[in-house]
Amino acid sequence: MPANDTLVLTAKVMSNGQVILPKEMREALGVGSGGHVALVRKDKQVIMMNPVLHAMDVLTERMKGKFEAAGLHTDEDVMELVREIRYELEGIPYESPQAPQTADTVSQAAI
Repeated sequence: MPANDTLVLTAKVMSNGQVILPKEMREALGVGSGGHVALVRKDKQVIMMNPVLHAMDVLTERMKGKFEAAGLHTDEDVMELVREIRYELEGIPYESPQAPQTADTVSQAAI
């Protein structure tokens, strides 16, 4: 089902509060047996979504403008930062491929 399609199904709420999600909805959410869904209440609506996608939505909203302020304008900028942090955590000196090479970095690259 394309992401922009609307799927409307009904489900019965049991006396203990359980709801059985129809197969089509589980498939649309990418939720299997034992999986979790996020239930998000907005005014008088409840939106059921994949919890990973909900977490990404929340993170994106909270981070609006912060990436640009940090000089991260492209996906490659973000990937470069991730590489730098990984090297730092592993205690490995990191030279950005975008950094100008000095005599020291050229000689180390030859080793």
